[in-house]
Formats: sequence, structure tokens, C-alpha cells
Amino acid sequence: MKTYLFDFDGTLVDSMPTFAEVMLRILDENGVKYPEDIIKIITPLGNRGAAEYYIKLGLKMTVDEAMEKMREYFVEAYTYHIPAKEHVIETLKALRARGDDLNVLTASPHTSLDPCLKRLGIYDMFSNVWACDSDFGTTKTDPEIYKTAAERMGVTVDKVIFIDDNLYADIAGKESGAVVYGIYDDSSAEFVDEIKAVTDRYIYDFAELLND
Repeated sequence: MKTYLFDFDGTLVDSMPTFAEVMLRILDENGVKYPEDIIKIITPLGNRGAAEYYIKLGLKMTVDEAMEKMREYFVEAYTYHIPAKEHVIETLKALRARGDDLNVLTASPHTSLDPCLKRLGIYDMFSNVWACDSDFGTTKTDPEIYKTAAERMGVTVDKVIFIDDNLYADIAGKESGAVVYGIYDDSSAEFVDEIKAVTDRYIYDFAELLND
């Protein structure tokens, strides 16, 4: 039995275009200037981390106000619109059928995460569905989160296969001692070579996991 720990956005669901649209909308509406690579910076931070970063950029809101605005914009999109990535649903079913342990760890909050997984019919396939902020109080750029997740899953961290499309999360996963697979997403296409350099394996299609 293998123990998988999946990222959500850009790994299980094709949400990164919507994620980017929402996160930039908040800054644009408030006239806040930001770096070109801002989406890469905030993706692994979670909503609280992103809100804190926005305030450093000059957003005139409290952290809680910024997070509420994010929540408002995200909930509708995730609840009704965002699709699974290609081959994800059938591959998860096959992994589950062969006895693998499936888990989710994401920077997205439960308010958008849970309704999306339930609408897609895959929520119950996972032993654990974790949101970094509320379930761990840290982000995927912190290597300790993977060690804590491993403890909760009842395995040592070196037995965890962590899968993420984000370079910074992949780096932290490797630092924790986990086995890390990079996975392709259009939003991280420019980082493919860097991700390949720091991960144990790189896949372009979710169905490649069936060859594990």
C-alpha cells in the first residue's frame, strides 16, 4: 500500500486560472501594485499567508477582511464550476481499488475545497482532506507540515508520496524527507525544469501514477 498526499489546486482540479483571477481581482480592485510572479509566490501560502503578503504590498484591509473577500469570490467558483483535471477521477478510483491510502493537503480553505471535492464525487475517496491554515496552522512552504501529516496518517515521512505542481511546496516536501512527485500544470509550466531538479519524479498526466 502506498500513502499519497495530494495537492488540490493544479493537481486534482483545474483551478489555477480561477485562483489567479480571484487573487489578482482583490489587488486590482484596490489599486495595489504587485510583482509579475505573484501567483507563484502566494500559491503555497494559503489565504491567510496571501492576505498578510497583500498587506505588505499596501492593501488597506485587515487580514480577516482580505480573507473574507477571498472566501466570497472563491466559494461560488469552487462550489459550482471548477472541473477535475484530466484522468484524475478514474485514476483515484483505481488507486483506491488497489488499496492505496489517499489524502489531500492544500492551501485552499475548507469552504471551497470540500464543496468542490463533493460535487466531483471524490471527497469520500480520501482518508484525510486537510487545509493548511485551519488544520495545521502553517503553509506548504514549511517542511514541518509534511512531517506532521505523516504522523497523522500513521507512517514515517519517508513513506509519504507528496504530489504538487508548485515549486516551493515541492522543495519543502523534499526538505521534510518525503518522496515528492512534481506534476505538470499550465500555471507552473515555466518552472518544469526547476521542479524536475528537486523532485523524485515528474509526471505530465495524473494517470501516470498507475505505473507506480
